[in-house]
Amino acid sequence: MKRKYSILLLLVTLLLMGSVGFAQQDPQYTQYMYNPLVINPAYAGNRGVTSIMLLHRSQWVGLDGAPTTQNLSVHSPIGISNMGMGFSIVNDALGPARETYFNADFSYTIETGPTGFLSFGLKGAINLLDVDFTRTNPYNEGDPDLQNIDNKLSPNVGVGLFYHDDNFYAGLSAPNLLQTDHFDRSGSKSASTFVQEELIHYYALVGYVFPLSYNVKFKPSTMVKAVVGAPLQVDVSANFMFYDKFTIGAAYRWSAALSGLVGFQVSDGLLVGFAYDREATDLGNATYNNGSYEAFIRFELFKRYDRMLTPRFF
Repeated sequence: MKRKYSILLLLVTLLLMGSVGFAQQDPQYTQYMYNPLVINPAYAGNRGVTSIMLLHRSQWVGLDGAPTTQNLSVHSPIGISNMGMGFSIVNDALGPARETYFNADFSYTIETGPTGFLSFGLKGAINLLDVDFTRTNPYNEGDPDLQNIDNKLSPNVGVGLFYHDDNFYAGLSAPNLLQTDHFDRSGSKSASTFVQEELIHYYALVGYVFPLSYNVKFKPSTMVKAVVGAPLQVDVSANFMFYDKFTIGAAYRWSAALSGLVGFQVSDGLLVGFAYDREATDLGNATYNNGSYEAFIRFELFKRYDRMLTPRFF
């Protein structure tokens, strides 16, 4: 147990040392604990089977131009080696902007003990950005500061570490290492002030599964996201699994939102989940904000000899 706490302290320390940025822009997820691949490439193949996940998130429902996100991810171990591979497509919309991420993830895993594994991950990505300011009904359609962006491609790379054993997991990652400046305010290529800058986001992820009884498991988990220029975002969640079938829990995004989560293991290979967020800020009291909704379905492909005896909680 002392070793696990040492790993956690190291991860959080490294995260805080490296947090440099201006604003949070990466897609936001409440049910990150069911698919860490979206923030950490080292998770690719860590479930030991081919895992396919489809997620939809509608944030601040009722607010015009509010964020929506769709995510499709597939990852699997490669043969009998220690390598894993994953692919994902993320569609993220906010106001006049539409951004699509095409990601390829690779991992290499080493054994660190009888039940411990440490994975190293590398991500390669292509981002496609489209911004249509006509969706904002601008007062002056000829405003030079409101020039549309049409399908601009930007490459990116990311890295990650992920450790797990039978009951504990921890990860540290930076899924987008390259800062992208999309266009400048003056229209000059030499300008140094940009309307949109995509900055480095740093993530730390920690969770532990406590078997409370033969039929009940308890998993607290935490995700920390940092980028300079925005407050440190801390998500704390607690989930209970009953009879390896039904999961219910709650989460709190520090000074931002309170969430409820439910999940159901329909079969060995099929898991569905739903989350609802209610803002803890003044935005949550607005009559036009009906909260945020997130739903996912995860399907896993098993060979006859490697079916899980009980569903893994991470």
